[in-house]
Amino acid sequence: MSKEPTLVLVPALPVAQSENAFVLTRKFISGVQEHQRLWPGPVDVIMEPTSTVGDNLDNITVMREDLPFNLIVLPHVASEMEEFLLGAALVMLTVHYRQAHLAEVCARLGVPCAYASEYSLRTRLQIARTATSNPLKLIRKAMWELGQERRNRKAIIHATGVQCNGTPTYEAYRTLNSKAMLYFDTRVDSRMLADESTLQQRFEARRTGGKLRLVFSGRLIAMKGADHLVRVAHALRDRGRPFELFICGTGTLEQQMREDVRNRGLADLVHFKGNLDFERELMPFVREYGDLFICCHRQGDPSCTYLETMACGVPIIGYDNEALRGIVSASGAGWTTPMDRPGKLAKLIVSLCDQEIEQQSRRSLAFAHDHTFEKEFERRMAHARNLAGLTSSGPILADADSAGGPTL
Repeated sequence: MSKEPTLVLVPALPVAQSENAFVLTRKFISGVQEHQRLWPGPVDVIMEPTSTVGDNLDNITVMREDLPFNLIVLPHVASEMEEFLLGAALVMLTVHYRQAHLAEVCARLGVPCAYASEYSLRTRLQIARTATSNPLKLIRKAMWELGQERRNRKAIIHATGVQCNGTPTYEAYRTLNSKAMLYFDTRVDSRMLADESTLQQRFEARRTGGKLRLVFSGRLIAMKGADHLVRVAHALRDRGRPFELFICGTGTLEQQMREDVRNRGLADLVHFKGNLDFERELMPFVREYGDLFICCHRQGDPSCTYLETMACGVPIIGYDNEALRGIVSASGAGWTTPMDRPGKLAKLIVSLCDQEIEQQSRRSLAFAHDHTFEKEFERRMAHARNLAGLTSSGPILADADSAGGPTL
């Protein structure tokens, strides 16, 4: 009897472990389970240990016996990993400084491997600028990132394939590997999509109330531009546009933002909702009350927030980082304005009429309908099975056109 093909997942996300318990995110667990559903054999996960628990909003603690997959905790170094990679049908890696060497390890072992990419060089440099104001540290970080990008590109060239989350890394890497594919990250399955009646109720509420209901969800940190939300609200009030802004999430900037709201006299217009459960609270709230999603992200990470917001039939208006710019281009939905210009963002919001908002709401929902959690994973796993030389149960979708993305 032939051995079942094993898929080995090597995420960049480390895991905090306490005796026989692990801190993981709900999104990560559901992602692994989707791999299991679509892979014709066992799925192993290799994660590096860490003593620090991250600030992800959906962290949960899981006992080993309750994990729905085999988790191996060890450093991502060649000498430690070889025995767990040997004989795999496919190893799925991450474009990350701790994993750039693993393409060569897989080649030496005769094991196919694919990288998943998220952050382009430009986005990593933007994140660095947000994280430090010391010019010398910034220069050192930029030089390190440039060197790391050379290593990343070498790894992608030697890999069997690459899966690019969002247009920025697809643009950067598609010429390096003939089996590159584009996908869009999301946690929304088909059950969670908005329907026509929800859209109509929301449209009617805005027309009769005359007030725009603006939403934001995510971590309240500088990288996400959360502090600019208050500036946008202040500019909107000064321009006389009736609105309310609902901020969903928590983070290091929350207290500063609350003080800024009080100091600017915006307490009756800006409301902090806290950290909402994604499926039970956040998605229903955005579906029912969101007219526009305000996105002040200062960098182009392919946030799943984009597709999840569009799945609610809510169009996005925000700074023209490369990820949002790619989503707007691919979907024909949403608007972008110059980076770090909250006044210009407010000006554009004021200029939008009901008809424009409703048209963009429907376009957003249509794009999300074509890129649900199930559909994106089916595309990715068809691609993975192809890379492993396995017979696919469906069409092989290995480029932007066949993955439902833009022609780039």
